[in-house]
Amino acid sequence: MKLLRIGTPGEEVPAVRDGDGRTFAISGLTGDIDGAFLASRGIDKVRAALARGVLPALDIAGLRIGAPVARPGKVVCIGLNYRDHAEETGAPVPARPVVFLKDPSTVVGPYDHVLMPRGSTKTDWEVELAVVIGREARYLADPADAAEVIAGYAISNDVSEREFQLEYSGQWDLGKSCETFNPLGPWLVTPDEVGDPQALGLRLSVDGESRQDGNTKNMIFDVAHIVWYLSQYMVLRPGDVINTGTPAGVALGLPGTPYLREGDTVELSIDGLGTQRQTFRNA
Repeated sequence: MKLLRIGTPGEEVPAVRDGDGRTFAISGLTGDIDGAFLASRGIDKVRAALARGVLPALDIAGLRIGAPVARPGKVVCIGLNYRDHAEETGAPVPARPVVFLKDPSTVVGPYDHVLMPRGSTKTDWEVELAVVIGREARYLADPADAAEVIAGYAISNDVSEREFQLEYSGQWDLGKSCETFNPLGPWLVTPDEVGDPQALGLRLSVDGESRQDGNTKNMIFDVAHIVWYLSQYMVLRPGDVINTGTPAGVALGLPGTPYLREGDTVELSIDGLGTQRQTFRNA
C-alpha cells in the first residue's frame, strides 16, 4: 500500500494508491498523514477501508504531490553508511553509526524545486532510503524489534551544501538544514509491499547522467540496527523520518565532477518506492 498527499503546499489532502495504481481519497478517515495518524493505527484503518471498496476514487492528474508525511517531528540522518561512500570521501569506515539531525522544515515534495542557498558553491545530491516511524520506540531490546515500529519507507534526497557542512563549522548542520534540502516521496510505502529493505537498488542522475547506482544490501548498518541504535539515545516518535545514508557517487567524492548549478535537474529512484525529480534554483 502506498500513502501520499496531494495539493498545494500546506493544503495537501491524504490519499492511498492501490496495487493497480488507482488513487483514492482518505480524507474521510484522517485529516492528514502525520504522527497522530500513524500512532492511531491509521494505516490499518486505511487498509481495511481499501479492502471494503468504500473509498472514493481520486483523479490526481496534473496535481502536485507533497511529501508523504506531514510535519515530521525530527529528521535523523546516518552519515557514511555505505562503505564505498566513506571511501570516496576519504573518511574512515565508522565503527558506530554517524548520527546527525536535519531541520524537519527542510522536508518538501518529491517534485518541488530545491533552493540553493545564497553563497553556495558546493550543493550536492544524496539518494537515500528513508524510514518513517509508526510507533514510539525507546530502548528497543533488540534490532529484531525495529520492524514493529516502522510505518514504511520512502525516497529521500539528503541535499547537502558541502562548503557549509565541512568548512564553516565543526558540526554538519549548516550544510544540511538549508531550506528545501530534503525532498521526500512520492509515497510512503508500507513494509509488506517493500519486502526486504536490504535488497533495494538506489539510483540518481543529474541532467540525465548517472551519478549514483547502489543497493541497500551494501549498508554498513542495516535498517533494523539503525532504528534499534537510535532508540538507545533518543525517543523515536510516529512521523519521525530516518535517512539511512547514501552510496558512492556524490560530487564530493568525484574529483572533477561539478556541483549543482541553477537549472540542473536531479532524478532519484529506489526499487518499489517510485521516482522523484527536482530542478535546482538559486534562492
